[in-house]
Amino acid sequence: MQIQWDDSQPIYLQLRDRVQNMILEGNLAEGEALPSVRTVSAEYQLNPITVSKAYQLLVDDQLAEKKRGLGMFVVEGAKDKLLQQEREMFLTTELPALIRKLKRLNITKEQFMEAFDKEESDHG
Repeated sequence: MQIQWDDSQPIYLQLRDRVQNMILEGNLAEGEALPSVRTVSAEYQLNPITVSKAYQLLVDDQLAEKKRGLGMFVVEGAKDKLLQQEREMFLTTELPALIRKLKRLNITKEQFMEAFDKEESDHG
């Protein structure tokens, strides 16, 4: 599988974000081992230092832990921690921006809720 990397952000941050999304989506369970640095480096043609840097950020954020001789593992509570961070980011940054845009476009709460309900029923 080939990944397209975005030039606007360092690859190690993008890789960290991808792992975080895998945890949020349930593709990496709490207690599960992360793919080895060597495996990720080979699969995505990345420098092992780049992968290690991304994994270290996960450790620093207490989402992963190193187990000597065994590798890196997703810690218990990682998904809940990420969900809380995502909710906070949405409520403090993304939602206010969305509300400003809705007001600028003269979209009423009712129109928004109607569109929201339709989207939810279509893809719910």
